[in-house]
Amino acid sequence: MLQLNKHSYDLNRPLVMGILNITPDSFSDGGQYLDFDQALKRAETMIEEGADIIDIGGESTRPGSDPVSADEELKRITPIIRALQKHSNIVISVDTYKPRVMEQVIDMGVGMINDVFALQQPGAIDVIKKSNVGICLMHMQGTPKTMQLNPIYQDVVNEVKLFLEERAISLIAEGVKTERIILDPGFGFGKTFEHNISLLQNLESFQALKFPLLVGLSRKSFIRKILSGDHDDHLSGSISAAIFSIVKGAKIVRVHDVKETQSAIKIMQIAQGKI
Repeated sequence: MLQLNKHSYDLNRPLVMGILNITPDSFSDGGQYLDFDQALKRAETMIEEGADIIDIGGESTRPGSDPVSADEELKRITPIIRALQKHSNIVISVDTYKPRVMEQVIDMGVGMINDVFALQQPGAIDVIKKSNVGICLMHMQGTPKTMQLNPIYQDVVNEVKLFLEERAISLIAEGVKTERIILDPGFGFGKTFEHNISLLQNLESFQALKFPLLVGLSRKSFIRKILSGDHDDHLSGSISAAIFSIVKGAKIVRVHDVKETQSAIKIMQIAQGKI
């Protein structure tokens, strides 16, 4: 069972999280949805296409990106959150690591916090434990500014698993219920091409942690590298990676292309006799 504030899921089917970056510099869609009307239209389109969750981000975490203030982040995301809540019951996730941003959007009634720092910022756990939101703990080596400079691991799969397990245990020790916790291995966040491939090949091993796994592979640069850098193939590559992740145990896939991903999931489930 997964609890995201007022929404609960038995996870008998994979959930699709649609990405809405309200930023000028995100790696794939930066600048496309800074305008309020365009952002709202994009969110509504993803809902129509079958998104279970809309993940709203007001600060880019692409490699080399600079942080923005909490005020700027809130200025970008709160109007869209309010607008969506007026017209839809969709689960809203906020992609943030700042406790002040978390606190304000939780007060607004969002269902989930998606934190690339896994609640390591001072005060972040205190905010989360006073709420009922779901929390996604992601692994990242370094910071978005530095993470791709020279990531080094002895054993990337086991090191990422150990980190995520420790973060989940620390959260449970603070009184957060297990059904609110989601884990994300953090593809592309402080990992080389080879690290990402190793994680993908061993993704099923994360099921041993017994928390729902969220995987974000959509339009990642290492997917394009596999396909010889052909940007036109980002859709087919992203969908293939999402389906493979689900077969390997992912319960949530974070994607840019909701309709196409849902279509692929439907074919997979029919082939498996699940629908």
